[in-house]
Amino acid sequence: MDEGCSRIRRRVSVRKRNHRSLESVFAALTAAELKPGDEEKEDEDEETVAGSRRRKTMDVQPVENIDSEEDMFGDYDSFAENSFLAQVDDLEQKYLQLPEHRKHATDHATEDLCSESIKHNTLSITSVGDCTELKIDEHTKNQSGHEDVPIDPEADVLYDIPSSQVLFFENLYNSSNDLGDPSTEERDWNSSSHKTVNEELPINNVEQPQQTDESSSKVRTSSDANRRKSLKDHLKNTMTGNAKAQTPVFSRTKQLKETLLSEEINVAKKTIESSLDDLGPFYSLPSKVRDLYVQFKGIEKLYEWQHACLTLNSVQERKNLIYSLPTSGGKTLVAEILMLQELLCRRKDVLMILPYVAIVQEKISGLSSFGVELGFFVEEYAGSKGKFPPIKRREKKSLYIATIEKGHSLVNSLIETERINSLGLVVVDELHMIGEGSRGAILEMTLAKILYTSKTTQIIGMSATLNNVEDLQEFLQAEYYTSQFRPVELKEYLKIKDTIYEVDSKAENGMTFSRLLNYKYSDTLKKMDPDHLVALVTEVIPNYSCLVFCPTKKNCENVAEMICKILSKEYLKHKEKEKHEVIKNLKNISNGNLCPVLKHTIPFGVAYHHGGLTSDERKLLEEAYSAGVLCLFTCTSTLAAGVNLPARRVILRAPYVAKEFLKKNQYKQMIGRAGRAGIDSTGESILILQEKDKQQVLELISRPLENCYSQLVQEFTKGIHTLFLSLIGLKQKILLKERSLWKITVESLRYLTEKGLLQNDTILTEKGLLQKDTIHGSEEEFQYSFHITKLGRASFKGAIDLAYCDSLYRDLKKGLEGLVLESLLHLIYLTTPYDMASQCHPDWMIYFRQFSQLSPAEQNVAVLVGVSENFIGKKASGQAIRKKVDKNIVNRLYLSFVLYTLLKETNIWSVSEKFNMPRGYIQNLLSGAAAFSSCVLHFCEELEEFWVYRALLVELTKKLTYCVKAELIPLMEVTGVLEGRARQLYNAGYKSLMHLANANPEVLIKTIDHLSRRQAKQIVSSAKLLLHEKAEALQEEVEELLRLPSDFPGIVASSVEKA
Repeated sequence: MDEGCSRIRRRVSVRKRNHRSLESVFAALTAAELKPGDEEKEDEDEETVAGSRRRKTMDVQPVENIDSEEDMFGDYDSFAENSFLAQVDDLEQKYLQLPEHRKHATDHATEDLCSESIKHNTLSITSVGDCTELKIDEHTKNQSGHEDVPIDPEADVLYDIPSSQVLFFENLYNSSNDLGDPSTEERDWNSSSHKTVNEELPINNVEQPQQTDESSSKVRTSSDANRRKSLKDHLKNTMTGNAKAQTPVFSRTKQLKETLLSEEINVAKKTIESSLDDLGPFYSLPSKVRDLYVQFKGIEKLYEWQHACLTLNSVQERKNLIYSLPTSGGKTLVAEILMLQELLCRRKDVLMILPYVAIVQEKISGLSSFGVELGFFVEEYAGSKGKFPPIKRREKKSLYIATIEKGHSLVNSLIETERINSLGLVVVDELHMIGEGSRGAILEMTLAKILYTSKTTQIIGMSATLNNVEDLQEFLQAEYYTSQFRPVELKEYLKIKDTIYEVDSKAENGMTFSRLLNYKYSDTLKKMDPDHLVALVTEVIPNYSCLVFCPTKKNCENVAEMICKILSKEYLKHKEKEKHEVIKNLKNISNGNLCPVLKHTIPFGVAYHHGGLTSDERKLLEEAYSAGVLCLFTCTSTLAAGVNLPARRVILRAPYVAKEFLKKNQYKQMIGRAGRAGIDSTGESILILQEKDKQQVLELISRPLENCYSQLVQEFTKGIHTLFLSLIGLKQKILLKERSLWKITVESLRYLTEKGLLQNDTILTEKGLLQKDTIHGSEEEFQYSFHITKLGRASFKGAIDLAYCDSLYRDLKKGLEGLVLESLLHLIYLTTPYDMASQCHPDWMIYFRQFSQLSPAEQNVAVLVGVSENFIGKKASGQAIRKKVDKNIVNRLYLSFVLYTLLKETNIWSVSEKFNMPRGYIQNLLSGAAAFSSCVLHFCEELEEFWVYRALLVELTKKLTYCVKAELIPLMEVTGVLEGRARQLYNAGYKSLMHLANANPEVLIKTIDHLSRRQAKQIVSSAKLLLHEKAEALQEEVEELLRLPSDFPGIVASSVEKA
């Protein structure tokens, strides 16, 4: 009885499973192997089976009521013409008329379906290694299909598992095995859950041959097809038998256990299949991320405020967030963790917007190691670098690190290609810059477009100097988090004459007496150092570091020299060997040249730091300062907002930046550099002031931070005009909720139309929208439609300043009339930035000398643009000039001479001497020209008439970007590798990207002079990331080429046939 119960229970437990399609069932039947002679035993088998079934049903305990929900026929409950069996009959006739469906029996899919139809045979499973054999039980070969065959519980691992879970375990098992392994397929056939119909088909004595990895079974059809019973009869007999069978009694406890286990498995399955938002214990990130922060940055534990911020409900719910803390509080780490969550957990791209190119490159160097280890790309969008639209990745996600301008262009390209929703997170560092001039206007436009076009992109903004946070919150629809935490206490002091006062907000006049300076000065020294700078710096150097902020670049150099003249010779002995190495490396990266000021100051551990240095020089000096070889920097305010170089003491030489009085934001940025986390217990800031500035300084210290105000209206050509042009170009609507904006809008649209960037419809002209006297109208007249012109599209795609777009178009158009290609001079002139030309002041003698050295073809370029030798000669000799010449064209040509000379010589020092210009200014000119050349290239790509410029500008942009010999360009593509370092690597045998990507950091340290372990690892990581990026792009291109087009004619036809 127990044996009978188990057999029936097995049959009933599987009857509710999903059915195969009818065509699949019939295909399985027609493909099955039928042995000759088996059919002869059919009649005598039927009698035996009938008796067997009667015995089994009598042994079962009868149940009075059968639950109507346990319908064994599923959705088919009649024998009418439209019933399940009628459909089977029709299908059978259809297949009998199509013999080819029976002939192709070797098809793998057919074999799989065929196996489903022979489940009524007793199968014993013998597993040896990876191969599974299926054997036919000799004692059951003559049994009818109306009987459920007992399955050995020890042989069938799924015997005791509820049928509702069998399919899940099969899929779980199959996923861990090779899908093409025949032994796996046999295991699947034996344990298949789709037995409702197939188990009962009375195919007698069907034998399944043993399957091997080398060959598949051969299926033969019986020659005596007339003796085969109709499928309809088989199914009818089977269903009738099932209907008459009584439902066995189930154990209630066992049912509950099965249900509970099934629910647990379903929950586990859903968890596996759900989006992997939680990948581990480190703020939903794998513990590997925490280990990488320890390994790469030495961060073992987060500050309390960082933990609190990361666990905010608003952050968990992906709301926009603004957070503000003092400088050096650890804001960047929070942003990095949020970016990693987006990249790894939510599988979305991330954009990080930073204010300066140097900070972008520093951040890329720092995060490239994480990209290599965690499997995402880090892409640079600064200067001339960056692709628009960005490459669409197959699997890995991208972290775009961009300057403000490039970030705006990137967002425009994503909106245009309808990919803005792929951007999961945008992080803005130094959010207060939204209120600073034209760059603030561009940043505001970028954020506004993201808010308007994507509801799924989260925005995170951070800053140390925010005041009107409520306005920014309203604009960004963001939550706000703030803390006054500083890892190192900061003490602020003021120095007036010999007295030092501590800033105290509780005191009556805002300060309290601290101490008197005790430093003996001779009369000569007092004249050299009236502000007692040497007394202040010698209290901390050389054992601790110090920053001295000066109002101008020239003042930085003068102060550095003055301090070194007064310092004692004892300072020369501190890390003497390392200082000589710094001087040696400075000479190596500058072709043997060295600034005389640095040559004098570096032995004392002192150096100046401002925009007049080349990138190579700045990078090397910063590394020496971080390593403690240099202990004092005299610098401009740009260092405070740029590279992170903290110090024990920060001294402000005067409360001025250039000729402007200090702002509270600037003051906070500078003093924020005081105090190094993990090194200093306290940080100090000292502001030196004269008696005449005392009242202003006290007001400065007590007043709140400056508010951020929108710059869109103040910066017309880079603000509201550009916004309207790009919105119309991106086919976005402009909705005016405030009537006060109507006048600004009309003026902007009139300006854009007059420039030829927009074109309005005829109906709008009739309504007089652009007439100066008709800016008012009824509500019905407030809806207008514009479309962007080709010139307008080229301007916004190329990110060209609208003040210069028409000038650029005219210059390019004029260039087509007689483009001089004997040298690069004409192309360089066309890509020299307009805004830098307006700030240029040529040395006319140098101008005339350089003009005289040009070849006739090159002089022809000057004539074509409108500058004659006669004009330059008169200016050089100081003669009066009657003929009017455009000053901007003359200045632009002069700068193009500088760039042309630099590209020919590739030595910034010699060019600096020839033109009497600071080498830092020349390098800024070069990077500005490279970025503008990239913009002009995108501009020309949108205008068919400028097709000739496209190929020319691609090569010119590359030359301007690197400005080195061709063999160094592959090395300089790696972030953080500048010309000097590239030359060192090349001479050491690392001549390609592959060499660097496969380099051992420890070997690099020994091979390359003055290379720290951290820098070596960053270079190798950056090279690996770049190599993977290029390989991925090539792989995607190959797959795209080999992929069959979706609209290929054959695909549509074959899909219709299959259906």
